[in-house]
Amino acid sequence: MRFLVRDRLLSIGDDYWIEDDRGNKVFLVDGKAMRVRDTFELKDTRGRVLVDIHQKMFALRDTMVIEREGEPLATVRRKRLSLLRNHYRVTLVDGTVLDVSGKIMDREFAVEYDGELLAVVSRRWLHVRDTYGLDVVRDDADPALLIAVTVCVIHLAEKEREDD
Repeated sequence: MRFLVRDRLLSIGDDYWIEDDRGNKVFLVDGKAMRVRDTFELKDTRGRVLVDIHQKMFALRDTMVIEREGEPLATVRRKRLSLLRNHYRVTLVDGTVLDVSGKIMDREFAVEYDGELLAVVSRRWLHVRDTYGLDVVRDDADPALLIAVTVCVIHLAEKEREDD
């Protein structure tokens, strides 16, 4: 499954559609402006909220939390003790850990579980300048979760760059 994201629209308070590889709108990322913490909702085409994404208020490091139906699903934060600034860890509530690494700001990175590739984010496939693709490699992977992870990682990396 390949999804297309228009990068220039990715900012707090903006809504943007994620399309499939045929150009059909599949998911809406609804950025919530004027909130105390950074907040997004990932919705399907009928407007149903699939996951909520928000910044954890009280954490030593910037952390994003992904929830489904009001229940925690995953926590995303930059990997501690990593020499690479572009390495993030996603911890699911069941204890599963996903690794995200690559050139986050260039939109060239991978999501892996235990060394196995789950998804690849890349601009290389596309000719449109401000667009990147999210290629979900495994058929049994949860596309909504991987999209939410991508939104979190890019948001955290951009926020960290602004703070530098």
